[in-house]
Amino acid sequence: MGQDPAARTEELRRLIRYHNYRYHTLSAPVISDAEFDALMRRLRDLEEEHPELVTPDSPTQRVGSEPLPGFEKVEHPHPMTSLADAFSREEVLAWLRRARRLLPDDTELAFVVEPKIDGLAVALTYEDGVLARGATRGDGRVGEDITSNVRTIRNVPLRIPVPGTSGSAPDVIEVRGEVYFPRDLFAQMNEERECEGEDPFANPRNAAAGSVRQLDPRVTAKRPLRFLAYAIGYVEGATVSSQWDALTYLRNLGFSVNEDILRLTEFDDVLEHCGSWLEEREQLDYEADGVVIKIDDLATQEELGIVGNAPRWAVAYKAPTGEATTRLLDIKVNVGRTGVLTPYAVLEPVALGGVTIRQATLHNFEDLARKDLRVGDTVVVKRAGEVIPQVVRPVQELRDGTEKPFSVPSRCPVCGEPVASAPDEVAVYCVNAMCPAQRVRHVEHWVSRGAMNIEGIGSALAEQLVEEDLVTDVADLYALREKDLLPLEGFAEKRAKNLVNAIQESRDRSLWRVVAGLGIRGVGTRVAQILAEHYPSLQRLMAAEREELEAIPGVGPHIAEMVTDYFQRPRHRALVRKLQEYGVRLQGEIADEEEQGEKPLEGLTFVITGTLEGLTRDAAKSLVEEHGGRATRSVSGNTNYLVVGETPGASKLARARELGVPEIDAFALRRLIRGEDL
Repeated sequence: MGQDPAARTEELRRLIRYHNYRYHTLSAPVISDAEFDALMRRLRDLEEEHPELVTPDSPTQRVGSEPLPGFEKVEHPHPMTSLADAFSREEVLAWLRRARRLLPDDTELAFVVEPKIDGLAVALTYEDGVLARGATRGDGRVGEDITSNVRTIRNVPLRIPVPGTSGSAPDVIEVRGEVYFPRDLFAQMNEERECEGEDPFANPRNAAAGSVRQLDPRVTAKRPLRFLAYAIGYVEGATVSSQWDALTYLRNLGFSVNEDILRLTEFDDVLEHCGSWLEEREQLDYEADGVVIKIDDLATQEELGIVGNAPRWAVAYKAPTGEATTRLLDIKVNVGRTGVLTPYAVLEPVALGGVTIRQATLHNFEDLARKDLRVGDTVVVKRAGEVIPQVVRPVQELRDGTEKPFSVPSRCPVCGEPVASAPDEVAVYCVNAMCPAQRVRHVEHWVSRGAMNIEGIGSALAEQLVEEDLVTDVADLYALREKDLLPLEGFAEKRAKNLVNAIQESRDRSLWRVVAGLGIRGVGTRVAQILAEHYPSLQRLMAAEREELEAIPGVGPHIAEMVTDYFQRPRHRALVRKLQEYGVRLQGEIADEEEQGEKPLEGLTFVITGTLEGLTRDAAKSLVEEHGGRATRSVSGNTNYLVVGETPGASKLARARELGVPEIDAFALRRLIRGEDL
C-alpha cells in the first residue's frame, strides 16, 4: 500500500471486502480474526483521521457481505447490526462513558451480559405462531433464505408457543439468535468423517456456517446443529420493555436461551463477571470469543441509537485473541524419547492469551516445508486449545529476501550420529539408542502421570541424572539411593529420601502403567490399558504374535507392528529383564491404589469453578474421575456438587444456587474421596 491516505484507504476497503466475502459468504476465511480485526481498526483510524474519505459503501458502515448466489434474498424488517469491539476493561469503561454522556444524568442503567457465541447469526420469522422464514444476516439488511435448513435444527420450534410453556404467540415475531455446533458433537462428527474417509471440519464455526448454507436440506439434517435465541428483532401483538424481558418472553415461547446470561445493575459486577467468564469459557460446550454487554432498557437503547453499523447501547468485550504475529528468529530441533527429530520455532517474544510466547511447535519437517517457513519470517502464531503455541503460516507479503530456508539435518543435533527415516513415514529418527536426549525423554515419560506417576522428577532433574551417568535407562531409577542424590544441586536429605521412596513405591503400579511407560510408539494410556486387559503379564505380551494383537479391538495392524517390533529388539528385552530384577511388578494382579476397593465418588456428578487450592482444574477433574465421579462443564439438575475455588464463575454460582446444588471446596472434595461425611 502507498502512503497516500486515499489510496491506502481504498486498498484496505478492497482487502476487507474480499475477506468479508471469504468469511461470510463462502465460510472459507484465509486470514485469522486477529488479522481481520487489525485491517478494520486501521481503516477506522484512517477514516477518523480523514473524515472526508468516509463513503456510504465503506466496510465500516455496513455488516458482512453480499448474499450467496443460489439462495433467495430476504430483507430484514430492521437491520441486523454488528457490535463495537472492546479488548480490555478500559475500553469497556470508555464505551460506558460515551453512552452515559448521551443520556440524562439521572438515568439508571441495568445491563444484560450474554456470551458471544461463535456461530452463524440467523433471524427466524414466525407468523401466527408458525415458522414462516429463516434467514442469514447477510449484509445486515438483506440475507439469504435458509428456511428449509433451519427447519432441520432440532431445537428450533416449528410452532410457538411450544407445548408446556407459558407464552402466548404474537401475530408476527422475528427471533434473532445463533446457530452453532456443540463442541462434543463437533468432535464426534469429525471422528465419524475421518472413519468414512472424509476430511474433518476445521472448526465449529465454519462447520455451522457451511451446514446452514447447504442447498440440500438433507445434508443439514445430518449435522447436529443447535440454536440459541438472543434478541427480538421485530414483533407485532406483544410488548416487551427490556432485553431481559425479551429473553424471558422467548424462553416462555419455547426457545432455547443461553443459561449463562445474567442481568446486573452494578457495572463493577459486570466487569467482574466478564473477567471470570472469559477465563472459564473453554469449559463450555460451545465456542465463544467474548461477552456482549447490553444496556437492558429498550427505550434507552432507542434513545442511544446506532452509529455507523453498531448500536451505542451494546459492546462486545472480546477475549484476548488466540493469534498474533511475531518474528521467527530460529528453527531448532528437539530429539524425543523414540529418537524422532521434531523442529520447533524460536520466536521474538510476543504476548498471546495472557502469556508471553517464545517458542512454538512446528510439528514435523514435512509440515515445515509445506508452510514454507524461513528463519527471519514474520509469522502468525496461535495457541491450539489456547494451550500449545503453534506457528500457523508466514506472512509472505512482508519478506524482503533476507529470510533463510531450513534444511533437514542429516545428523542428530545432540549426539551427532546419522539420522534415518522410513520410506512410508514423515518422521526422521536418531538411530543411536544411547543418545542423551532420548534417555532424558525416556525418564520424563516413565515418571509422567500417564505412565508410572512418580512425583518429584521433572525435566531438569531427568537431565541431571543422565548427565551424571546415574541413569542410562529407566530401570536405573530403581537403583538410586539417597547418597547418589545428595551431591546433586538442590538436594537435601529430606528431598532425597522422599524421591527414593516415591520411586520404590512405584514398583507395584498396574501393568498398564508399565506398558505405557516403556514408550512404545503408538501405545498411549488407553492402548496400554487395552493390552493389559488382554495379557496377564508383560512376558505374555512380549510373546504375542502380530496377528494376535491385530485382532484386539482398539489395537489394529499399525500398533500391533509397533508392539512386536519393540519387543524384538534386544535392548528392549534387556530393559524388561532389568526392571524385573529391580522388583518392578510385571504382572496384572496388582492394581494402583486408586483402583483398589470401592470408588467413593461413584454415581456423583461435579462441576468445578474457580482456582482450587493445591489443584489445577485438570488435576481436580482427573481426581474426581479416578475415584468414580463425573466432572462436567455446566451446572444442571443432575449436578451433585459445585466445587468452588477462588474467583469462581458467577454464572455457575448463580445457577447452582437456583437449583440448590451444594457448594464445596477442595478440602471437602478430598473428604468425600476419603469417605468422610461433610
